[in-house]
Amino acid sequence: KRFQVKYRRRREGKTDYFARKRLIVQNRNKYNTPKYRLIVRFSNTNIIAQVAYATIQGDKVVCDARANELPRYGIKTGLTNYPASYAVGLLLARRLNQKYGLDETYTGVEAVTGEDYYVEKEGDRGAFYCVLDTGLVRTSSGARVFGVLKGAVDGGLDIPHSNKRFPGYNDEKGEYDAGAHRSRIVGSHISNYMQTLLDEDEEAYKRQFATYRKEGIMPDMLEDMYIKAHEAIRADPVASPKKVQPEGAKAKSYKKQRMSLQQRKGRVAQQKAAFLALQ
Repeated sequence: KRFQVKYRRRREGKTDYFARKRLIVQNRNKYNTPKYRLIVRFSNTNIIAQVAYATIQGDKVVCDARANELPRYGIKTGLTNYPASYAVGLLLARRLNQKYGLDETYTGVEAVTGEDYYVEKEGDRGAFYCVLDTGLVRTSSGARVFGVLKGAVDGGLDIPHSNKRFPGYNDEKGEYDAGAHRSRIVGSHISNYMQTLLDEDEEAYKRQFATYRKEGIMPDMLEDMYIKAHEAIRADPVASPKKVQPEGAKAKSYKKQRMSLQQRKGRVAQQKAAFLALQ
């Protein structure tokens, strides 16, 4: 018997290969047609959404959007909550559609309603199709990953899904409350909590919402802030250009500068003098 070592990313607990295999395998009769995935990943301070496809050499990213771009559109803080997740999904969808010239044909849902929306084909070209790749995150009802999904769908992407995992779905009754989902998208749950905390414990409010206070954001301003951000994203989804370093610029180095022989001798002399002074 021999022990078979698992793949490196499985050993590190980063990739679920059971799920990945089913997400990337393409039908043979489609030859080399890419199978696109909407990849959503969360960190402590950022949300990363990408559309990519798999090759033998590795995944190729077609489009990328991140939560740290949202301050450009007016969302200065709270970059990892549910409203920010929706905004990142919307930004990715509008950026991708613009890249392929589909932004005017497939505009999606321009005003947030929370209602179910499925893209239908218009004209000769169909909507951009991809499938959701959630990675290792738990797909519990109301999870932020579904906020990104809803934003991407409302932005005009064709992604197979149902409303059973969205906020506002009642599992017992089998009914979906679009209004409850809309309130999540525009941050009503955050503003309600902010107002409750402000009324009951002002010190806790100042401590917990310090960044909101620093930006001058009050509980009643959140809904307008997110709606204006959605409009700004639709108006200009293009990524900001990267900063180009001037020619001859040296990369920042964190290495300790090497001392010359004269400097080392001087340092030894100082240490000797300091030691003898204590005797």
